[in-house]
Amino acid sequence: MSGKTGFEVNAAGRKVPVEANGKTQIPFPGLGKQLPQGRKAAPPVRSAAYYPADGDKRVPDLKTALEKCGLKSGMTVSSHHHFRNGDFIALKTLQAAAEIGARDLMWFPSASFPCQAPVVDLMEQGVVHHIEGSMNGPLGDYCSQGKMKGLGVLRSHGGRWQAIQDGEIHVDIAVIAAPTADPFGNCDGSHGPSACGSLGFALADSIYADHVIAVTDNLVPFPCVPWQIQGNNVDYVVEVDQVGDPSKIVSGTTQITRSPERLRIAKQIATLLRDAGIMKDGFSFQAGAGGIALAFVGYLKEMMRQDGVRARFVRGGSTSYLVDLLNEGLTDYILDGQTFDLAGVASIGENPRHLATSPFTSYNHHGKGNFASMVDAVVLGATEVDVNFNANVVTHSDGRLLHGIGGWQNCLHSGCTILAIPSFRDRIPVIVDQVTTLTGPGELIDVVATERGIAINPRRTDLLDALKGSKLPIRPIEEIKAEVERFCGGPPQKPVLTDDPVAIIKWVDGTVLDTVWKVGK
Repeated sequence: MSGKTGFEVNAAGRKVPVEANGKTQIPFPGLGKQLPQGRKAAPPVRSAAYYPADGDKRVPDLKTALEKCGLKSGMTVSSHHHFRNGDFIALKTLQAAAEIGARDLMWFPSASFPCQAPVVDLMEQGVVHHIEGSMNGPLGDYCSQGKMKGLGVLRSHGGRWQAIQDGEIHVDIAVIAAPTADPFGNCDGSHGPSACGSLGFALADSIYADHVIAVTDNLVPFPCVPWQIQGNNVDYVVEVDQVGDPSKIVSGTTQITRSPERLRIAKQIATLLRDAGIMKDGFSFQAGAGGIALAFVGYLKEMMRQDGVRARFVRGGSTSYLVDLLNEGLTDYILDGQTFDLAGVASIGENPRHLATSPFTSYNHHGKGNFASMVDAVVLGATEVDVNFNANVVTHSDGRLLHGIGGWQNCLHSGCTILAIPSFRDRIPVIVDQVTTLTGPGELIDVVATERGIAINPRRTDLLDALKGSKLPIRPIEEIKAEVERFCGGPPQKPVLTDDPVAIIKWVDGTVLDTVWKVGK
């Protein structure tokens, strides 16, 4: 860890550092109170005179590409996570950097997964200094123990684009795992033996980084059509045996729930959209890839069929459940930012109404609008919610950092934001007095749906009025909390945390929303 620093209490009442990894930070001032100024960052000007006239940018291996990009100690190296736990390239990149002798690198992934756990060894060796990106599993746990030399910085997908375009993060070398590419560097994620769907999370890196390396296992003659990454932004192309295992895009968190209680939550959410008048011709929605959210799509599909309702678009992470809606004519389009299963991968490669998008179009808060605020309803999960509807998605009840933010924060700006959660996990209540880590302000969370009842944020008087005739079990959140605590034998124990920061949570505007603290023993 980088050592103790000064702190301020932000507008959310959270103690946050005013410096992280040598950069001054702005504490969260409240929703909509931090507006950007100035111009976007830009990559260096390059000349075609320094690149092969025949357009062939291939080099023998990843190590050679890194050397040609001028890799040095202290640089920032980025990667994307469209292969999720099946990624083969991010770890190989950092291991190649170690062979070159680079040290104190900042790794800037769009997210990390357990398959990249060996990065812990590279941090122990001094190759990687710290990670600024969502940390899932072992890497998050390592950070929670205060072992990382710098502070972790967690951003939403839109916040990551914001940080790059605003110049908060300068990417020295971006490495893109591409299921298909041509020798010029045009890249596509939706075709090839390792097709993963969209490559949207790598788009900002390709535009703004000083150097860009495309790594592929399916080289095709120019032009690669379609292309999601433009070869004009790519410096070098590397061929490997395999860039990733698409079967591992699917994980335990991207499978439909079989729990009767969680299925009840899913059905009640679909009913809420119908009864509140949100489910109507031309509406839009987004559902996460958790088990309850997937089941919700199934129930909503049946209600749409019964009522003859068609959506204009649905937002993804695409899954087979959204693909079914598209194929059955129940939605005009899927706007896909991340592909969560192989049915989604196949669809994005074949169906022109299944469109790859990026965080710029979907989530970036420092732009001229984005899709997230145009979505009528979104169904998400959480690890904790408090009585003020604030929510946590990154730490568990013991305070350990085990999850990333993803697009979760950005989705809170939809017309109706619903958190679908079990009321307890392992007999630990999920509704608490105050969340351990604030990831989303309660002002933006409209509904908390549990198997013991549905709580509607008192700010949403319009929703409460619309649902007055509904048979849904609508209850105050405090009442649900008290019932769960009686069932579980009391409120959850507060986590044992030290006063040492290990990471910060950024809000969508680049300000610091909260601090993740080192876990105690």
